[in-house]
This record gives sequence, structure tokens and C-alpha cells, in this order.
Amino acid sequence: MKSTTENKPSLKHRLHEIIYEADTRGGKLFDVILLIAILASILFVMLESVQSIDEAYGSYLDIAEWVITILFSLEYILRIITVKKPWKYIFSFYGIIDLLSTIPKYVSLILIDSHNLAVLRALRLLRIFRILKITRYIGASNRLLLALRSSRAKIAVFLLFVLILCIILGTIMYMIEGAENGFTSIPRSVYWAIVTLTTVGYGDIAPVTALGQLIASAIMILGYAIIAIPTGIVGSEMISAKIHTNTQSCPNCMRDSHQDDALFCYHCGDKLNE
Repeated sequence: MKSTTENKPSLKHRLHEIIYEADTRGGKLFDVILLIAILASILFVMLESVQSIDEAYGSYLDIAEWVITILFSLEYILRIITVKKPWKYIFSFYGIIDLLSTIPKYVSLILIDSHNLAVLRALRLLRIFRILKITRYIGASNRLLLALRSSRAKIAVFLLFVLILCIILGTIMYMIEGAENGFTSIPRSVYWAIVTLTTVGYGDIAPVTALGQLIASAIMILGYAIIAIPTGIVGSEMISAKIHTNTQSCPNCMRDSHQDDALFCYHCGDKLNE
């Protein structure tokens, strides 16, 4: 007769469920703690950039940074040892981000130069990308990503149309205004058309002639209509999007978003955590 302990999941199995999945109590708690640590780390880096705060509380910020760095280091190690193919995680986008955002604190022990430390502080801000790993488990963010993916062809066509329109308008303004009014070349005129059409309006180039100003006014009004089009495209895709918010992750290939009743990975065929 088999022992009941054989039916219990292994420690590695339980850790994988907590770290890579968010549909369990432990997984949700882990993600919440990780999110708080990320936000705290980013806050500390921002405070370090303020000279008066750094001079007054630099030692406390340094200790807090070390605590968070150690936590991130433990998380990075656990992520490696809980998957069947560690190199899949190590060389993945989030694996590289995790490593680059963790090592600066250790490297700062060697590089004492203030310029190098400033660069390292900026590198630590890469930790904000970790938030993407958590937000992708939220149904709303999944719906948005799916809508963007579904509408990419329509948006690409729309952007191509806008680019062609800017080239035409820029060429027309170059012919009307001329170099004496700041439109010294067609590329510079196209730049003006892009700035005007997107309603940014830097003001470094401006039409002087009455016809040029009339065309500029039409472009500005057209810009408001054009800005609304991508929103409508993505919005319609979000309404029709059907997604699954299950976060079950494959311990072999690290793919997630499996069906609730899935037993095997849809990508590699490996057995999923029960």
C-alpha cells in the first residue's frame, strides 16, 4: 500500500505554484509582497537622486536597498531552481530584467566612482518591468494585451496612412511657405506636419502666410479626429475579446494562461501542476 505522503506535492512543486502562478492564496500573497518590494525599491532609488535626502538619510536608504536586493536575489534563485529548464528563465526577457536589476547593488561594492554609481542607480529602475510580470495575471491587463495584439494590423495600416498624410502635408507646406519662413526642406516640413497633426505644437516652426495658416488650422482640427481612431480600434477589440484569466504555468516551458481543466501544456505537452 502506498504511503499518503507520496501523493503530496514536492517542495519544488509547491514553490513553483507560489512563484509562477497567482490563482492560489500563496501565489497571490507572493505577488503582493513582490509588488510592494518593487515599488519600495523604485521609491528608494528616486529618493537617492535627491541630494538633500541622500545626504540626510543615505545610510538608511542604503540598508533598505540591501534588504530588498537580498529579497530579489532569493527570488531570482528560487525562480531558477523551481523550473525544469533553468536556462529558459535565465535568458527570457523577465529573467534578464531580474538579473540586471539585482546585480547593481553588488557591483556598487566594487565601483566606488560617483559617476558609475549614478549609472547603477538608473539601472536599478529596470525593476519596474517586474510589475509587468504581475499585471499580466490580471484579467483587465490580459484583455488589453489581447486587444492590442488583435488590432495590430489595423493600427499598422492607420499609422502608415498618417505617415503618408504627413509627407503630403509637409510637402505642400514646403511649397507654400518656403525656406524664408522656416520650412527649409521637405523633411523639416514633414516634422512640422507630424508635430501639428499630433496637436503637440512646439512652435519652433510656424506658418506665416494666410494660406499656410489656413492649412495649419485644418491639420490641427484633423489631429483631434485622428487621435480618437486608435482608441476606437482597440476599444472594439476589447469588447469582443475572450480571454482566460487562469495563471497556471508550465514548469517546463514557463507558458501560462492555460484552461482551468488543462492537464498538459498547450505548447510543450508537459504535465501541469494539479
